Amino acid sequence: MNKTKIILRIDDIGASTKQFNQHGKVYWTLLKKKMPVAFFANWLFFKRIKPFRNWGVYPELNAKQWLLIYDLLKHYNAKMTVGVTACWAQSHNDLIPFDRKFPDEYSLLKEGLQEGLIEIANHGLTHCVLKDNLFYPKMFSSNRKFHREFWDWLPESIHKNHIEKSQEILSGIFQTDIVTFIPPGNVWTELTEMYAKEYGIKYLSSLESKAPTGKKKNGLIYVGNANMIDFHDREISLFGIEWLKKQLEKNQSSNFCTVKGYLDN
Repeated sequence: MNKTKIILRIDDIGASTKQFNQHGKVYWTLLKKKMPVAFFANWLFFKRIKPFRNWGVYPELNAKQWLLIYDLLKHYNAKMTVGVTACWAQSHNDLIPFDRKFPDEYSLLKEGLQEGLIEIANHGLTHCVLKDNLFYPKMFSSNRKFHREFWDWLPESIHKNHIEKSQEILSGIFQTDIVTFIPPGNVWTELTEMYAKEYGIKYLSSLESKAPTGKKKNGLIYVGNANMIDFHDREISLFGIEWLKKQLEKNQSSNFCTVKGYLDN
């Protein structure tokens, strides 16, 4: 009897969005009703503290956490797609390649790749809009929209250069073909797709509503999240490895696979 396939996918590895993407909540859920948050939720430090914080500063995963993740993957006979952002964006003119910014984490990911536990996917070059350091936190507003890398209002050269450079960096440091693209923030355009295809991408993974699984477009195959446990490194950083263990336990009768392995017979 064939097991149901479920994709495991973790995003935001190596992305400086975990430091610079700071915004408060738009509403609270109270008795199943959405209540507007105070108007100052995005002011100054409020966006970084409970109960106003929606997304804020959290640490990159470390080597110990990755070893625990690998133990879980082995226990559940699972494989996982890891969305890596090729460079940490410190400023618009200071991009630090993943292997230089996080050498220990890079070594662990390379080991996991060699053991067949993970697939490395392209999660953008920067995960953000570099122009004028628009991705930096704002004093009195959210900067969330500037932590999506491939907006339609950005010039074509950005789509081309960011795809080309991220593919070059990731395939070079991991010494493997990078065939899956996870658009940061689920935002991308036709231009993004065309350049992704040109530089070796085969699969685009996003929301099912935006990338219906199996649909082909501009030479790419969509893999949506209808049968997927998709999450960010934030969940493990904030809630611990037990968070992932619970997800796997709830679906332990399934065959956990990567994005590129999902459509294989």
